[in-house]
Amino acid sequence: MELSIGELLMVALVIVVLFGPDKLPSIARDLGQGVRKMRGAMEDIKTEILKETDNPVSEIKREIQQVKKAAEENLNPLNDFYNNDPLAENSSATPEKPAAKPVDDENFSGPVSR
Repeated sequence: MELSIGELLMVALVIVVLFGPDKLPSIARDLGQGVRKMRGAMEDIKTEILKETDNPVSEIKREIQQVKKAAEENLNPLNDFYNNDPLAENSSATPEKPAAKPVDDENFSGPVSR
């Protein structure tokens, strides 16, 4: 809502004529208090809305972190096998990677059978 200076002066003049100059300070004070109360109520509503919208977001973030953690722990299906292997001397040690066969090794420079 845009009011020009002329329109503001016209409104001020009408207020002075209707209520008189002696009541003008009390009207301005009451108007100021009303505006402050309205701003306070709007701020309370805003913070309440932000609280309510923040809770689901934080719960979703927490759930995502739990899923990520579970996925990282259970990513390798052989973890259960290695952890529960009764024949392993040290079940907490990671298993050794099997050596590559000469056929699979691209750098192998041994004799070639034809």
